[in-house]
Amino acid sequence: MPPSSTISSKGQVTIPIEVRKRLGVHSGDRVEFIEKDGATVVQPAHPEENPFAKWVGVAPYFKNVEEINAWVADMRDDDVPYE
Repeated sequence: MPPSSTISSKGQVTIPIEVRKRLGVHSGDRVEFIEKDGATVVQPAHPEENPFAKWVGVAPYFKNVEEINAWVADMRDDDVPYE
């Protein structure tokens, strides 16, 4: 008999251990439900890529606001840092 589960009054189901192992999901992971060829398929959810990830590390590291303001002033060729 294939693995099965009962839907609770809140619409929740417990995914049987053999299915969780096959999917590679653990407690706290998200799954998504995809319609495919007339059937609903459960698969691990793939989070959307962070749109800011490509910008990580492009600016220098700053220790405080004063360093940031001085860097901005330098980038703008200003003599007076912004406050």
